[in-house]
Amino acid sequence: MSAARSAGFEGDGPPHASAGPSGLLDVLRVASVVLDAEGRIVLWSPQAEELFGYSAREALGEYAARIMVHEQHLDLVVKLFADVMHTGQSWAGAFPIRRKDGGTRLVEFRNMRLMDDRGDVYALGLAADQTTVRRLERDMALSARVISQSPVGLAVLDTGLRYVSVNPALERINGVPSEAHLGRTVRDVLPMLDADALESQAREVLDTGEPVIDRSMIGRTPADPEDDHAWSVSLYRLEDALGAVLGVAVSIVDVTEQYRASREAEAARRRLAAVADASTRIGTTLELDRTAHELADVAVPGLADIAAVDLLEAVVKGRRSTLGPAEHAVIRALAVHADDAPEAMRAADPPGQVARYGPERLVTECVRTGRPVMVPRVTQEDLSRIARSPEAAELLGRAGVHSYLAVPLIARGEVLGALDLKRMRNPLPFGEDDLLLARELAARAALQIDNARWYQNARDAALTLQRSLLPSHPPVTGGLEVASRYQPAEATSEVGGDWFDVIPLEGCKTALVVGDVMGSGITAAASMGRLRTATNTLASLDLDPALVLEHLDRTATGLDQAIATCVYAVHDPRRRECRIANAGHLPPVRLRAGRPPELLDLPTGVPLGVGGVAFATTTVGLDPGDRLVFYTDGLVETRQHPLDERLNALLEVLDGPDRPLEEVCDLLLRTLHEPENSDDVALLIARATPPA
Repeated sequence: MSAARSAGFEGDGPPHASAGPSGLLDVLRVASVVLDAEGRIVLWSPQAEELFGYSAREALGEYAARIMVHEQHLDLVVKLFADVMHTGQSWAGAFPIRRKDGGTRLVEFRNMRLMDDRGDVYALGLAADQTTVRRLERDMALSARVISQSPVGLAVLDTGLRYVSVNPALERINGVPSEAHLGRTVRDVLPMLDADALESQAREVLDTGEPVIDRSMIGRTPADPEDDHAWSVSLYRLEDALGAVLGVAVSIVDVTEQYRASREAEAARRRLAAVADASTRIGTTLELDRTAHELADVAVPGLADIAAVDLLEAVVKGRRSTLGPAEHAVIRALAVHADDAPEAMRAADPPGQVARYGPERLVTECVRTGRPVMVPRVTQEDLSRIARSPEAAELLGRAGVHSYLAVPLIARGEVLGALDLKRMRNPLPFGEDDLLLARELAARAALQIDNARWYQNARDAALTLQRSLLPSHPPVTGGLEVASRYQPAEATSEVGGDWFDVIPLEGCKTALVVGDVMGSGITAAASMGRLRTATNTLASLDLDPALVLEHLDRTATGLDQAIATCVYAVHDPRRRECRIANAGHLPPVRLRAGRPPELLDLPTGVPLGVGGVAFATTTVGLDPGDRLVFYTDGLVETRQHPLDERLNALLEVLDGPDRPLEEVCDLLLRTLHEPENSDDVALLIARATPPA
């Protein structure tokens, strides 16, 4: 092993001679043959008998060339022999020999001249099977390369468990040069490790020959004396060719990253279990107060002994709130929960109460910066920054509050409020794992709270809306080029219930809406305005289209005799797709280059306001250049023609050369809309654009 520094194998006692051959010579089976000056065999070893097939009785006295060399090589061998005997220079090489059984074998030879005390000259030939020699050379070269370059730490211990050799990887793992290992035991080199367990296992391997595989070991070495590391250790007994025990081979793999990852994974598993529980318990309704109570209930007692959920008053009112360094935080308590902690409960703001917290208070810092505030060990001075008043601070002190954590409630980039956590009975201070779990709970709950807040605002807006203005030309949004038309029925003064919307969403996404409230006049327009407002509000929540329709269905149910059809789609340019849900509306048309126009095969669903039937979301591809055409039934329905015929007419009109979207809108209205049709028309065409 040229890449590793080595010392000879040593046992517990003094050096001694072995009765048998070494393992290497035994493997090579080197044959020895001595020839006199005439080329006759005078000495013939047992290995020569095995290699050439002739016994000593048959070989001695014979000319070596006659029994060892094939006739075709005879002249060459005789010349080589003469050169060695004449010059005294050795010769080494390989050539085929002839065995007694008539077979041939390629043999490695080394020939040299010998001289005895009388001046007589002899020739010594050493021979070994070339296949065996080459295999051994390859094995040794491979072993040396593997040992020197292996990322696995490798060592050999003698029978006294002292280091004999160490590879570079183990030098790095231990932080000790190889020279400092040799001749020393593990406890000598690595005093910070528990060497007893390793040495006990090594002695067991020496005694039984049974290897020890993948045993875990944790400790510190001079390479990193400040931190624990983990290793996977395997031990194997080393024996020579005759079975004599030489020592123990040790392989060491640093598995610190896996060890730390497994610990983190276990902590993450516990967090995920808590988050999974929260998923089923938080956000069961879109009621703001109930959602806040659900969050507080989940946090106690698993994470804290008392939990409070507070929102900024401006957020509750539907306004955004930003605080300067010297500003007070006006906070409304939504929920507070504790198990048998009356004094701490009295110190907390009761739900529904609005309180002003000074800029020095920790909850103010939390909502102002949008970052958690953690006090692992609370002092009396800290209590004055936690509580709303000196009286409340005294109550918290008597309750035994010793650790505090406030985590901001952030949804869609806006700080809504804070989750306020305290520990009294739990003796452990809040740590990083607790902070991570609290942030995950807060993030999940904040989204639900924000949904509830916006949904509540949507309901309020829908209930107070009296009339909705007709939609203006929709804006061009990221990823889409849009054109639209609205054509009222018969008299331009008669406003109907058809509408469309193009709603920009976060992440460059866009919501596309086309709907039709049954009927016309003020009642239909009012219902349309309410549904349109609710749609805009719900769209900002980035809900699944089917869920948006479910909420709209409930909104429509609350309107007097309001029945409406609607298609709601969300275009995602990054995914190049559109998610669409349908509530009893006519299917959109998709146009793709080189293909005929197609009516999208969507679950039709039931109209809004029917109630009791779930909606489904379908995802369709929309590559750059593809177009979607949304329309209301006023464009295609007539009293004289079947609907299928009119839909085919729509596809035929669209199956033409690619035109600007504005021209397509005009073409559809000019070609398909019947003057006598008593229904109004909403038309929306969107083309996916290449990414910016």
